[in-house]
Amino acid sequence: MCDLDMAMRVENGRPHQAQNGPFGHKTARSYQAASIMVRKKRTGPGSSGETSGEASGASGQFPPQQAERTQQHGGGRGWVPLQGGRGGGQHQGRGGHYQGRGGPGSHHPGVRQPEYHQREYQGQGQGRGGPRPRGGGMQQPYYGGHRGGGVGRNVPPGPSRTVPELHQAPYVQYQAPVVSSSPSGPGSSSQPMAEVSSGQVQQQFQQLAIRGQTPTSQEIQVAPASSKSVRFPLRPGKGTYGDRCIVKANHFFAELPDKDLHQYDVSITPEVTSRGVNRAVMGELVTLYRQSHLGGRLPAYDGRKSLYTAGPLPFTSRTFEITLQDEEDSLGGQGGQRRERVFRVVIKFAARADLHHLAMFLAGRQADAPQEALQVLDIVLRELPTARYSPVGRSFYSPNLGRRQQLGEGLESWRGFYQSIRPTQMGLSLNIDMSSTAFIEPLPVIDFVAQLLNRDISVRPLSDSDRVKIKKALRGVKVEVTHRGNMRRKYRISGLTSQATRELSFPVDDRGTVKTVVQYFLETYGFSIQHTTLPCLQVGNQQRPNYLPMEVCKIVEGQRYSKRLNEKQITALLKVTCQRPQERELDILQTVHHNAYYEDPYAQEFGIRIDERLAAVEARVLPPPRLKYHDSGREKDVLPRVGQWNMMNKKMVNGGRVSNWACINFSRNVQDSAARGFCHELAIMCQISGMDFALEPVLPPVTARPEHVERALKARYQDAMNILRPQGRELDLLIVILPDNNGSLYGDLKRICETDLGLVSQCCLTKHVFKMSKQYLANVALKINVKVGGRNTVLVDALTRRIPLVSDRPTIIFGADVTHPHPGEDSSPSIAAVVASQDWPEVTKYAGLVSAQAHRQELIQDLFKVCQDPQRGTVTGGMIKELLISFKRATGQKPQRIIFYRDGVSEGQFYQVLLYELDAIRKACASLEPNYQPPVTFVVVQKRHHTRLFANNHNDQRTVDRSGNILPGTVVDSKICHPTEFDFYLCSHAGIQGTSRPAHYHVLWDENKFTADELQTLTNNLCYTYARCTRSVSIVPPAYYAHLAAFRARFYMEPDTSDSGSIASAATSRGPPPGGARSSRAAGNVAVRPLPALKENVKRVMFYC
Repeated sequence: MCDLDMAMRVENGRPHQAQNGPFGHKTARSYQAASIMVRKKRTGPGSSGETSGEASGASGQFPPQQAERTQQHGGGRGWVPLQGGRGGGQHQGRGGHYQGRGGPGSHHPGVRQPEYHQREYQGQGQGRGGPRPRGGGMQQPYYGGHRGGGVGRNVPPGPSRTVPELHQAPYVQYQAPVVSSSPSGPGSSSQPMAEVSSGQVQQQFQQLAIRGQTPTSQEIQVAPASSKSVRFPLRPGKGTYGDRCIVKANHFFAELPDKDLHQYDVSITPEVTSRGVNRAVMGELVTLYRQSHLGGRLPAYDGRKSLYTAGPLPFTSRTFEITLQDEEDSLGGQGGQRRERVFRVVIKFAARADLHHLAMFLAGRQADAPQEALQVLDIVLRELPTARYSPVGRSFYSPNLGRRQQLGEGLESWRGFYQSIRPTQMGLSLNIDMSSTAFIEPLPVIDFVAQLLNRDISVRPLSDSDRVKIKKALRGVKVEVTHRGNMRRKYRISGLTSQATRELSFPVDDRGTVKTVVQYFLETYGFSIQHTTLPCLQVGNQQRPNYLPMEVCKIVEGQRYSKRLNEKQITALLKVTCQRPQERELDILQTVHHNAYYEDPYAQEFGIRIDERLAAVEARVLPPPRLKYHDSGREKDVLPRVGQWNMMNKKMVNGGRVSNWACINFSRNVQDSAARGFCHELAIMCQISGMDFALEPVLPPVTARPEHVERALKARYQDAMNILRPQGRELDLLIVILPDNNGSLYGDLKRICETDLGLVSQCCLTKHVFKMSKQYLANVALKINVKVGGRNTVLVDALTRRIPLVSDRPTIIFGADVTHPHPGEDSSPSIAAVVASQDWPEVTKYAGLVSAQAHRQELIQDLFKVCQDPQRGTVTGGMIKELLISFKRATGQKPQRIIFYRDGVSEGQFYQVLLYELDAIRKACASLEPNYQPPVTFVVVQKRHHTRLFANNHNDQRTVDRSGNILPGTVVDSKICHPTEFDFYLCSHAGIQGTSRPAHYHVLWDENKFTADELQTLTNNLCYTYARCTRSVSIVPPAYYAHLAAFRARFYMEPDTSDSGSIASAATSRGPPPGGARSSRAAGNVAVRPLPALKENVKRVMFYC
């Protein structure tokens, strides 16, 4: 897929992010191979990998040898490169000088000015409940002497090449990690610490020792040792900046019951893995014994080991015997009668569920959410829909909840709803959202196979690839037989027979009498098999195989399809799920009414009442930031309107230089003359946009066949270099024309260019070459500029040093994400990506690193690495260290503040991720200088949630954008947010189609002491700096770039990803550690296949755009 076709996600049926053409119109987009990504599920931790000492960044790399020894008394050469890289100041390319930097600027309401305040840092002695400055309150003076060696928030104009003295965190003796010898948790930093043996270095959650200063002079909190001692930051007051308004949220107030809840342990023998069977057993038990043995109580059951009641049962322990008829005969007995299964059920009192602590938590008087109590209420409200509908995760689906839609290849979409109970500031809230997913159509198997192969299967025999496709699609699917009248016995398919039906025979008795399947069906059932050349379905096990001809089987209704959808199916599902805000709101209200919680016998039994009105929530619309363009353009800056602007009359703030370029055409429909014309128009557009771009290529465009991609690329590269090398010049850019449907070509091409030839490339699809619209060319120019080291635009506030907690001292902003393989790909590794800003004060350019790690491992293993080198002893490295060093090389300054945006973490993993990754950041900093500990703010960015915000009045044009969605910049930090912690919802982008999904930001650690206004404004403003389009985007760009980076790296490993409906976007990769390729160790000590190394000159730029 061409990297011009903008990446899109399945997000309730709307594109993830629309790309606006710089000339103001929406870019044409194609739902084609690799243009849509279905987000992955996340799983828990795995084992850590090995280290790499190689550095990467936007302006110069370190050789592997530069990873230095960890030294007991610090100092060393931590920040000093052993080899000069491409250094360079702030502004590369043709950029003009910026004006007004350091000027006083205008006062932003709600944003503190650097001139007036110094700031108090919360010492280590305070946990979550410690005093902290509140928004609007008077700041306490700072008692610990000069902060940052005299670099305060009032900074002289211009970037200084002399490195200011850093604020020194307390002295760290960093030979081995240490843990506290006292049980007092994170608040006792001044107590003595006990050293740990070096064998414990690999432990995941270790506390970093900080010694030698009293708490009053500390800014840095000790990284928590375990989830017992960690406390996420309290909300520092609510934001006040922006225009106030009311929005509606799909949260429904749930009244807390006053019942006495009891929990019972359930054990069912023989044990079964199916929740459905467990529920059937318990359902039968309640039907038989509710009045006689259960005291009339209606219990709620989780389908596994726990049962909950509103009040006690009349016993503490009791055993029941329950008989069920077996609907699924996996072995296929020959008798006509269904087997009966007897289960022994033991119900035993376990505990009383405490709702008092839940009430305290909701009132903000208790720190920890009582998960047990929340789980009980969730189970109670799920009982009825679980019985009525097909449950999938937290959602419920039914063919009766909306029209079924065919998705192709034997699949159909079912409508449904998501339901989850959440603790919020307004109390308990039931979050309800609309949802759709793919189910297998309940077709006769013959029809399913015909749809799957898209042909008449009676015409010609199946090929080997047909068999593989059928087997893959049908394995594990439940079918019912149709040749026995009303007796519809069910079976689960285990495979296909290797022989055709007419060739199959089996013994029918103990005397060895053998019959063919065709003969058996004719004699026993009077059924004449027509499709004798097709294989049979295998529904038994190997010991007792059972053959069923395809034509006597029908797929059982209600089976969710959990494998990967192809691109056409995703497009069809998008169309079904894409709803305008007004329609979606109506559907949600109808769903709540239809669910009739007031009549739900379980809700009544437990005393839970649900409000049927959407929550009305106070919101604010943050203003857009002013963006700087080059002074030589007619318009030197712009104030975006409704989340978008264009490049008319503007020039890039730093135009990159492309002196030498070439073009390869892989599309047989594009003639050489058309390729030449397209490239010429693109070169002119790059010049108009502000780049220094040569109009003529080094060599004329050449046409090549896709199957010869490697040979063609290398030959053309050599031809160009034969001309350039004698002149001491390099090839700056390769323009590539691709067929519209290009399979694995895109991935192969990116892998070869970036890891083999050291070339940045720009791919363009054939349809765009013929269309050649101005807006398309301008969009491509934006992408090319950042790929060759330029900048498209910069925040005016960044240049005038008016961004609180960024402009006052050198600040590095990180983005991190982990992408996991698709369901069913059991062996592929997960890929972690980390990007970091490489310019200050602009914070616009991001260098990136990626690493393969254990399958479905969510914790980023390569953030900090320690390894033993035979010559150099203990060597440290990892992604954070490399990016810190490249920031220092690019700006001449050490970061004195770290802001870390972490994408893709579910709530259940907050503690794990924070403990592991904050510890890695700490260690990476300490490995550069023993007492170097810049304050860290760690923010999780979530898009995979079900909160939706709607305009209070859909007809008020002042409160909605053109798509009917809430305005970009809408922020919510009250009512539907966490009762006590620092989180907010921000809709930073304008909608295009469907209902906008706001991003949810949750602060897990904050040593920089952001106010709500400061963090919300910074995050919103950064969303306007995304390099690939002239629109604000829906998640903060560093997190977005990390996401793109991880996906590009998957192309390096699996070049055919684009063929199967994944995103075809961009990424970064990293080279091998000394002596070989980089790899991580997966669980079970299996080495993860390493990623190929990126070439050094490619690493220096934002090539993943």
